[in-house]
Amino acid sequence: MVRRLDVTGADGVRLAAWDFTERTAPQTGPGVLLLHGLMGRASHWEPAARRLAPRHRTVALDQRGHGHSEKPTTGPFTREAYVADAIAAVEGLGLGPVTLVGHSMGALTAWQLAAERPDLVHALVICDMRASALGAASQREWQDWFRRWPVPFPSLDAVRQWFGEDDPWVERPRPARGAFFAEVMAEQPDGWRPVFDPAQMLTSRETWVHDAHWDSLAQVRCPTLVVRGLDGELGRAEAQEMVRVLPHGAYAEIPDAGHLLHYEHADAWWEAVSPFLNGVLTS
Repeated sequence: MVRRLDVTGADGVRLAAWDFTERTAPQTGPGVLLLHGLMGRASHWEPAARRLAPRHRTVALDQRGHGHSEKPTTGPFTREAYVADAIAAVEGLGLGPVTLVGHSMGALTAWQLAAERPDLVHALVICDMRASALGAASQREWQDWFRRWPVPFPSLDAVRQWFGEDDPWVERPRPARGAFFAEVMAEQPDGWRPVFDPAQMLTSRETWVHDAHWDSLAQVRCPTLVVRGLDGELGRAEAQEMVRVLPHGAYAEIPDAGHLLHYEHADAWWEAVSPFLNGVLTS
């Protein structure tokens, strides 16, 4: 049974964490913390969490502005706030030294935490997150993309259809992408809308999209796996350079997977990361 845990993050922000740990696993001591990406939620990690939960403490966090966590009107939605929230979760739940598994923005939060507080982090998995700056043009593209969303959606089927097929960013039908976005919608009187505020998502992205993050990556001292989908946002050359920069880096890739590699291809993702996780979680 998945249990909700309440965590107080930076600035007193209320965060929801979800404990997947099964009774056969240790109930205290070091564990695994799963950090979703921008617009995601803890439930997106469920397939991975179910595989880890029988043997390891396994917790997924709804980050500020996402899922069931608080969405403070005035923020902040800075890198420092996201990292401080993750530190609060690790310390408050007694998970350290923790193995962090992060996707996209959550991966950046994870490696910045590992760089800032090496005492709290045992190992790290980075899923499809770039260390290079994406730039102002990328941010404008996202602003335009949010304006294209046909909200409110009349039904969850309409959500799945638009994000899985009709979205101009989709080159070929991706049913799993539609399902991913259906999980972050809630029914309102006028239809289905995202549980997050798109303006807050853009603000969150603004705080990291203009900067490169190689310096903090190089400060990560724990064993780290960089994993990418062949059709994802992280290119092979950059991923391999990230591995080179990391003092203890390793590399894995998943054929046919896009940016949502852990969600769209849960079995292939597990096959790619389990050798690394099994090694660090037993050491």
